[in-house]
Amino acid sequence: MLNGFDIASNQYDNTFTFSNIGKAQRSRVFKYINPIISTGEKLSILEINCGTGEDAIHFAKLGHQVIATDISEGMINIAKSKKHPKNVIFKTQDINTITEQLFDRKFDFIFSNFGGVNCLSKPQLDAFLKKAISLQKPNGKLVIVLMPKQCLWEQFYFSLKGDLKKAKRRNTNKSILANVDGVSVPTWYYNPKDIVFLTKSLYQLNSIKPIGISIPPSYLENSFLAKKPTLNILKGIDSILTGSYWAKYADHFLIELTKK
Repeated sequence: MLNGFDIASNQYDNTFTFSNIGKAQRSRVFKYINPIISTGEKLSILEINCGTGEDAIHFAKLGHQVIATDISEGMINIAKSKKHPKNVIFKTQDINTITEQLFDRKFDFIFSNFGGVNCLSKPQLDAFLKKAISLQKPNGKLVIVLMPKQCLWEQFYFSLKGDLKKAKRRNTNKSILANVDGVSVPTWYYNPKDIVFLTKSLYQLNSIKPIGISIPPSYLENSFLAKKPTLNILKGIDSILTGSYWAKYADHFLIELTKK
C-alpha cells in the first residue's frame, strides 16, 4: 500500500538531497557526526528513516556495516537502485515495529536524519527511544536530526507573506499536515528540551546543535537565498552560530546522545 513518502520518493533527491539547500544542511550534519564515523574504527550502524539512502551509502563507503531502514518501499527501492557497497543493507521497515529480533547484531551508532522521527507522535517517539536502547551496544551513540517548533526562517517567511497561521504552525503539541513534495504528511514538532526530557533516564546528553539557523528551509530552494553568493554567506553564518541556544530556532537541530 502506498504511503505519502512512496509518492514523494521519485522527486525527493531532486527537491532536497541534491538541492543547494539540502546539500548545505547535510554538510552541517556531517560536520557534527564526523568525529563519530571518521575515527577509523569500523562501526555497526542502524539508520532509521533513511529515505533514498544517501547517508547510508556514505557510511558504507567509509567501511562501516550499515542497515538502513525506511517505512517507504518507494524510498528503499530508489536507495537500492543507487550504486552502493555490499556492506549496506536496505530494508523496508516501520520504525514503530522495530524490535531486537529483526537484527542479527547490536549497533554502535543509530542515526536518523532530517526530521524522520518528526513523523512520530510523542508516545511513539518515547517508545522508539526505549527500543533504541535495546538495539545498542554499551556506550552506543544515538544521533537524531529533528525539526523544532520555532524555526525563525519559517516565522519570518510566512509573516512576510501575511500568512500568520503558517508562520506559527510548528508551535503546537498537535500534529500538522506538512507538505512533502505535494503530499501531506502528519508531523509533530519537538524542541530540544522535549528530547532531553524523554531520554534523560536512558542516555547521556553529549551535544545539541542547530542545523539551518541561517541556511533556509528547502522550500526556498528556488529563491535567491539558495544561489551563490547569498547561500555561501548564510553557510558562513551557520558555521558561527553553533551554540545549543540556537537549536530551537533553526530549521532542524541535531542531538547526540550516549547510552548510559
